[in-house]
Amino acid sequence: MDSSTAWLILGFVGQAFFFSRFLVQWIASERAGRSVIPIAFWYLSLFGGATLLVYAIYRRDPVFILGQSTGAFIYLRNVALRRREQRTAA
Repeated sequence: MDSSTAWLILGFVGQAFFFSRFLVQWIASERAGRSVIPIAFWYLSLFGGATLLVYAIYRRDPVFILGQSTGAFIYLRNVALRRREQRTAA
């Protein structure tokens, strides 16, 4: 496999992580009968966003880089807030 194929695969893997977060959120909301954002949503956002950021840097796409790098801060903050919430509840 050449390097351009490997990078393309990495981009698709990142996109799959990012897309799967919507499935996780939808399933959790349907089960609860209300809108829910599970912790897995934020982890998938973080993993997908980080993978896509690496791919965007490789592609040297400033629009894509800006979008994914700013999202990372939001995802990390939400993970931290949820973990703090879980510790407080325990």
